Amino acid sequence: MIVRVHATHATGDSEAEMNRAARAERPPRRADGRGAAIVAVGAAVVLAATLVLGDSVGAVAGTGRERPGLVATARFVPPPPPTGLDPNPCLDRRKRRQLYCPDLVMKRPFGLYVDTWTKPGRVLLRAGNSIDNIGSGPAELHGVRRKASWMVAWQRIYRRGGGRIRVRTRAYLYFKRAHLGLRWWKVWRAARFELWRLDRRGRATARVRVGPKVSYCFRDLRRTRPWVRRSPPAPVYPACSTDSSAQRVTLGASPGWSDIYPPTYHEQWIDVTGLRGCFAYVHIADPANSVYESNERNNRAAVVVRLPYRPGPQGCPGGKLPAPEGPAAPEVPPPAQPGDGSGSGGAY
Repeated sequence: MIVRVHATHATGDSEAEMNRAARAERPPRRADGRGAAIVAVGAAVVLAATLVLGDSVGAVAGTGRERPGLVATARFVPPPPPTGLDPNPCLDRRKRRQLYCPDLVMKRPFGLYVDTWTKPGRVLLRAGNSIDNIGSGPAELHGVRRKASWMVAWQRIYRRGGGRIRVRTRAYLYFKRAHLGLRWWKVWRAARFELWRLDRRGRATARVRVGPKVSYCFRDLRRTRPWVRRSPPAPVYPACSTDSSAQRVTLGASPGWSDIYPPTYHEQWIDVTGLRGCFAYVHIADPANSVYESNERNNRAAVVVRLPYRPGPQGCPGGKLPAPEGPAAPEVPPPAQPGDGSGSGGAY
């Protein structure tokens, strides 16, 4: 399977709206030096908050279990490899007929702009992203606290005849500092940003950079695809929790709903310092297959950019990315809607 990427953005109303919102939220550049001072003060405040609200590495006496605490930590410690994984019932033809399975896709990166102030001396290319559920059921994860900053998560998949099943996947929830300098319970490895070099024929030849952000909050932020089957008219899953004492958390994305992040948000970038030429800027939903879906091969979307980046036509050939990893499954794309550009399995 080849994912074809075009050098220009789609002109659908929904994407144009997100681009306008992204430009409106973009922080102004300051030429008098005061902007750098503001950024420095802000960074100091965030650092202080991190030192106060950091993860505890202390254990409850006599139990050997870690607990949340007001102790600083400077090192990211990933969770242990998951064990006892269940097979994906959404890829089993017989079982799938009895279930409402999710299907996560990405909209194309939007609102791209160059950021030279977040990391002085580096050039960051920011972009907004939208994780959409086009499946017949919600992508629902239920986390149970195991460590100071981690929850083991089970996926809930709903039965067509009522009730639900619980499956163990690779999913974890992580208490991560992000937007507004707060910590949020987010899905670890929910998405990934990648930059691929293109040759003269527009073929991706090598992955050269990866963005730092991998944790996202599954939530019903906007109903962008109301025609998707069983799409609820009102949000079911709210914003992710900031409760540091929470022992259980449920996150999810309903059919037809999107979790949208503007380019101004925390870590919405790839470092492109020193790069020149044509590249594919790729967004991937659920890169580790932590959420079991009815289609595991339609999770990527991309735009082609020429670096150093300037807005407008990029003058690059359309990109052809390597076939995505993961088991194949029959795909029934949603019907195309006027001005939306949908119906291409998320690569649009």
